[in-house]
Amino acid sequence: MDTYADKDDLKYNESLKKKIEKLKKKQNAVIIVHNYQRDEVQDIADISGDSLALSQAAVRTDADVIVFCGVRFMAESASILNPDKKVLLPVMEAGCPLADMITPEKLRAKRKEFPGAAVVCYVNSSAEVKAESDIACTSSNAVEVVRSLAEKEVIFVPDKNLGRYVQSQVPEKKIIFWNGFCPTHIRVQEEDIVKTKGFYPGAEVIAHPECDPHVLALSDHICSTGGMFTYVKSSAKKEFIIATEAGMLYKLQKENPGKRFYLPTQNLICANMKLITLGWIAHSLEKLVYEIKVSDDVREKAKVALDRMLAVTGEKKGAAIAGY
Repeated sequence: MDTYADKDDLKYNESLKKKIEKLKKKQNAVIIVHNYQRDEVQDIADISGDSLALSQAAVRTDADVIVFCGVRFMAESASILNPDKKVLLPVMEAGCPLADMITPEKLRAKRKEFPGAAVVCYVNSSAEVKAESDIACTSSNAVEVVRSLAEKEVIFVPDKNLGRYVQSQVPEKKIIFWNGFCPTHIRVQEEDIVKTKGFYPGAEVIAHPECDPHVLALSDHICSTGGMFTYVKSSAKKEFIIATEAGMLYKLQKENPGKRFYLPTQNLICANMKLITLGWIAHSLEKLVYEIKVSDDVREKAKVALDRMLAVTGEKKGAAIAGY
């Protein structure tokens, strides 16, 4: 039974949703939401999905304002691809620890160590780091991007676990890993998978490639968050252990009501993703804060890395691609 507090929360959320809808029309805004966001935030999305897919989808809208419910590097990508639109991040503090593990200065120093290597930059990085890279990649196309390069050596930044996964799929290249990692995905341990598999022996294990290699070794399928939706829909299995951020389960369950989903650990929460609330979205629309703007110099260089990736994967501007 709902408590009075629960009912009050629901009433408050409904009031905020109505306010957001009015403000959205007034500002000619679109709300795009990452799959890791809070359930109630996912419910108000005009567009939901993966990081770069959301930025690409925003190109197709007629909106003047993009409210990006994700983390800073995602809003930066939206700004890079949509320079004529106002891109808002409702909570300025919503950053990404993985993206913060590399800086442009450190990347330039690494390039000097390996002058003949190509630099492949995961989209989970700042605009400034993208601007220092040869080509970008997402978790779904990283293997294809690295395989396409003429160089035999590749500096892969910033996620070492995604880099290790790519190395396992492209042994003909020498990949130089950056010592970065996702603090959320790294929490999944080998014993968590074994224990959860013991509870649900018929369940398939689906893991994000940012997970530890020992976790990936125990997985039935490895893919990006976008790939998880596609795989689950096509699978004949009815139970799945999902090794990625907890927010994924909400949409997976909504889209697949006849199937069941389990987390290998309750620690799969990205605190930065959960900073954005309905209240902050309403505030963002009302005050038009906080605008994320990438300087023209950085934007032009970073866009080159993104455009090169799109050329490899055969994507067109505005097409949806799986990212984070």
